Amino acid sequence: MIHKIEKLSKVLSESYSEKSLIASLGTFFEKNFDTEDFSIDINNKTYLEFPIIESDGIKYPIFKHKKSIGYLCIKGGNNELKSFIKIAAPFISLKVQNIILSEKMQKNINFHETMKNIAKIIETQYELNYVIPIIGEMIDKFFEDYLVYIFIKDEATGVNALAWPMACRDTKILEIVENFKSKEFTDNKMTLALPLKSEGKEVGILVAKSTNEPITEKDDDYLTQLSSQIATTINRANVYAEILKHATLDALTGFYNRRQLEERIKQEVSNAKRQKAPLCGIMTDIDFFKGVNDTYGHAVGDLVLKTIAKVIRGQLREYDIAGRYGGEEFSILLPFTKIEEAKMVAERLRKTIENKTIDISKVNPEADVKEISVTLSLGIYEIKDTDKDEDLLIKADKALYQAKNTGRNKVVVQND
Repeated sequence: MIHKIEKLSKVLSESYSEKSLIASLGTFFEKNFDTEDFSIDINNKTYLEFPIIESDGIKYPIFKHKKSIGYLCIKGGNNELKSFIKIAAPFISLKVQNIILSEKMQKNINFHETMKNIAKIIETQYELNYVIPIIGEMIDKFFEDYLVYIFIKDEATGVNALAWPMACRDTKILEIVENFKSKEFTDNKMTLALPLKSEGKEVGILVAKSTNEPITEKDDDYLTQLSSQIATTINRANVYAEILKHATLDALTGFYNRRQLEERIKQEVSNAKRQKAPLCGIMTDIDFFKGVNDTYGHAVGDLVLKTIAKVIRGQLREYDIAGRYGGEEFSILLPFTKIEEAKMVAERLRKTIENKTIDISKVNPEADVKEISVTLSLGIYEIKDTDKDEDLLIKADKALYQAKNTGRNKVVVQND
């Protein structure tokens, strides 16, 4: 018996998660007591405080502060099992408590980190097409066993359209959204639908579907808090969308925003054609920028964007035009510039960024590294007389696409 207690002690000391504990204990009981199946039943229910002997096994209570919090459920087993489990149960109970407490604490830490990151995004970003995918990825990372869908209400039609992820093929979820009235659980608590409501106004719906166990009360609380934060994001974006229509600058970088950039393109293309002067457009994209956000956080991502913008500004002439096209993409207009000159500008910019180190210690003091480097891919195009206004950046973007698909950190010229 002592030898088996020692074996159990080793099994418990080597288990660091609920899944590994159940698997290790299952193997232990099977080898030593000829059991057929082992599980731990903890569902926040009220449990009896004495063993239940069944025809095919035993349920033995596990305790926390002298109160039963669940059962060790064992099927099969030899005659020695009952006497052994009386001795072993307190050790197993303590290990279960430690693991559950540890996992709950870590989940709380992860949740608050997720909420903090979303709050940072709200402070600096207002474009839903950019923000919602980032928030969606954060939620997916936090709820690994859930499929989470974000639907945003179209103010004109009142229809809730899927914003994250790209597609939803679950007809039950689509039916829930179509007929949604208020918060509801369906499929035996496997699916939860929540309104996205901010300042008394419903701006969308969040639907979470568990792929494993029923949605717990704690996860319901997490999802409710997240839905409130997401609703705030959407509402702010809708409010500021009207304001930004009349604004000219991107709040993070100080460059022209996309709308103003499009206006400047029209002006510069018109001037170039009228004066028969050359005009080049450059599209840039930060290589592996998503990896920067995922590894170091979005505060570091914002620092990288600001740093790149500062470098671009320092490389351009007074009459050159720079804009933030969206996300990590920047656009540059070079009036009175032929393609070979534009290529020299782009190459100089690429090398400057490649050799630039960015100190991230102040925005993320917990990171393993203090400095990081990034690279740029760039595409260039020179406008032709037959081109439309929008062709300048569309064709520069084609060159950028080629640069990213042939190695990144390079300059590619689009030649029609």
